[in-house]
Amino acid sequence: MKLVVGLGNPGKQYEATKHNIGFMVIDAIADSVPHTPWKEEQRAEVCSITVDGEKVLLVKPQTFMNASGESVGPLMRYYKIDPSDVYCIYDDMDLPVGKLRIRPNGSSGGHNGIKSLISHIGTENFPRFRVGIGRPLPQWTVIDHVLAPFSEESQEKVQKGIKDTVKAVLGTLEVGIDKGMNLFNPKRRPQR
Repeated sequence: MKLVVGLGNPGKQYEATKHNIGFMVIDAIADSVPHTPWKEEQRAEVCSITVDGEKVLLVKPQTFMNASGESVGPLMRYYKIDPSDVYCIYDDMDLPVGKLRIRPNGSSGGHNGIKSLISHIGTENFPRFRVGIGRPLPQWTVIDHVLAPFSEESQEKVQKGIKDTVKAVLGTLEVGIDKGMNLFNPKRRPQR
């Protein structure tokens, strides 16, 4: 069994914000394949899908971003899921809007949701699907940026990013993280 966790903040006022790209991807995955009804479990909204004969839980923690681990840690332990089978989808300011980067593990990079996961999972060794939200405008703080909706002009890139991430998550669930990174990470252009 695997856990696919999208990070975000619960509540109507946060729905369309950049920080909620993880929730948006989880909803898009659920919309693209048959799934069980959503239910509340360990302070998260949870449903399950089947990929390649394996049960996969889709998870949206309802603890607010900075406490995401308080929901994910207990779910992981309850279902006896290994950290390497916890796929985490979240926003990344260091990537352009809509760009995807898959990594097998790593530090939090200053992301409070990931810090919380690392602390409650007990390791940095879980796969990440980082979705770009771009940098703040010059006069904006990081908090202003992540809690604001995407601009009208960026909607096309956002929707493409969500679609690409859905494809990458479902594909990686089938082939594993190493092959998934090869297939779905953007190819680097060779240096001249």
